[in-house]
Amino acid sequence: MNRTFDTPVLERMLRPVTRSLNVEAAKKLVRLKADAKVQARVAMLAGKCNEGLLTADEEAEYDRYIAFADFLAILQAKARLLLAK
Repeated sequence: MNRTFDTPVLERMLRPVTRSLNVEAAKKLVRLKADAKVQARVAMLAGKCNEGLLTADEEAEYDRYIAFADFLAILQAKARLLLAK
């Protein structure tokens, strides 16, 4: 699984998003999380990954979940910075 983010490129891509955040939107973004069904699926895939039992399709799915979670974490960190000001 390749989860490397090119930070300068990602920063440029996110700049318009973070500039458009207001306090209300930042608060909602910070509270955003996956629903119980998605969390259960990711937990199941994580368990299989730890045991080396993922199929190729499951590995691709798990990688997408992790990449999205990383992306969301970055957005949430930027929202927290806005709220701290």
